[in-house]
Amino acid sequence: MKIAMIGSGYVGLVSGTCFADFGHELVCVDKDADKIARLEAGEIPIFEPGLHDLVANNVKAGRLSFTTDLASAVAGASAVFIAVGTPSRRGDGHADLSFVYAAAEELAGLVDQRTVIVTKSTVPVGTGDEVENIVLRVRPELEFAVVSNPEFLREGAAIEDFKRPDRIVIGADEDWAKDVMERIYRPLYLNKAPIQFTSRRSAELIKYAANAFLATKISFINEIADLCEAVGANVQDVSRGIGLDKRIGDKFLHAGPGYGGSCFPKDTLALLKTAHDNDLPMRIVHAVIDVNDQRKRAMGAKIIKALGGDARGKRIAVLGLTFKPNTDDMRDAPSIAIVQALTEAGAEIVAHDPEGAAEAAKIFPQVKIGGSPLDTVAQADAVVLVTEWDIYRALDLKRIKEAMRGDVFVDLRNVYSPREADEAGLAYTGVGLPGG
Repeated sequence: MKIAMIGSGYVGLVSGTCFADFGHELVCVDKDADKIARLEAGEIPIFEPGLHDLVANNVKAGRLSFTTDLASAVAGASAVFIAVGTPSRRGDGHADLSFVYAAAEELAGLVDQRTVIVTKSTVPVGTGDEVENIVLRVRPELEFAVVSNPEFLREGAAIEDFKRPDRIVIGADEDWAKDVMERIYRPLYLNKAPIQFTSRRSAELIKYAANAFLATKISFINEIADLCEAVGANVQDVSRGIGLDKRIGDKFLHAGPGYGGSCFPKDTLALLKTAHDNDLPMRIVHAVIDVNDQRKRAMGAKIIKALGGDARGKRIAVLGLTFKPNTDDMRDAPSIAIVQALTEAGAEIVAHDPEGAAEAAKIFPQVKIGGSPLDTVAQADAVVLVTEWDIYRALDLKRIKEAMRGDVFVDLRNVYSPREADEAGLAYTGVGLPGG
């Protein structure tokens, strides 16, 4: 089956490549000529484990191609996926749908057969209705169906998530459109991936509800971590104790510096805006956002407290800048608020990240970037572990201490134990731990 994917960003490129790997003919189209040229040259503009080889293999097999020409991409396609950006709109937090609507209007004038138009982008409830109206205005005679098929890809594990998903959500009303979507996802039947067919509006809301619930778990356990520090409890024990309850589960119950990335911040804001537009308060989601914003700022104060209350003139080594491991994504990363707070307090920052250094340099060019973790901590008064990359999970803490000028070690991911740090001569501060 021929499929066109409008957008070659994170979702479009990963999804399109995986569809091609299923055996479909996939054309990925983007207005960014430079990005398309880089993809055609074999250069992958994002970091995602395994993606480079998967793209190369499918291009070589002739199943995957890239173009800036939308007309040729949609010609003969049974399905056209819209996977363009929907960033938060300044001012009200609503998702900016201008790219989605522009794509719908342009493709409507180009499709040459009965077509399923699939919104893969994360969009608020009712977006599919507007896409349908746009296409009808441009081509009232066209036989088409608009389907919602939200993505549930974790950065750093996107290929695995796509090929072995927890579920596939398809919001469609027309039986023939459901048949097309079943054919597209047929290879996953072997993995017995559950497909949930639902209404278009329900599918749109499922994505936002899922992300808001996961964000709630993160903000909840971070508030519990603060309580643990106040009463002398251990948040790791508390997390395990409640996570073993099958009604709760252990995912997203790891205390830390707050959530970031491309999904949770903007999706929770967009869900609030949708509720506001419908005169419905969402007090829990509102609190989740507030707790997370305060959490990031509080981490800077936590580090300064570990330094004795004064960071002026101190050299602080930050290990990990991206919002999570196995990605180069810096969007809303906790490290941004932390570095800003420490810089404003007069500290000198040197940082290291396996993949995020280039993006980080655009955000805070004043930060020095170290070539390795050991180089980065040299002559530092304090070391702060922000992102739990594998490379930071087996540090030789004694060598770290020897390279440092001071002895403060702030572990915002609880990768190490106070005992390990103490044996290395480091003054340890964790999150949600007694004396934390």
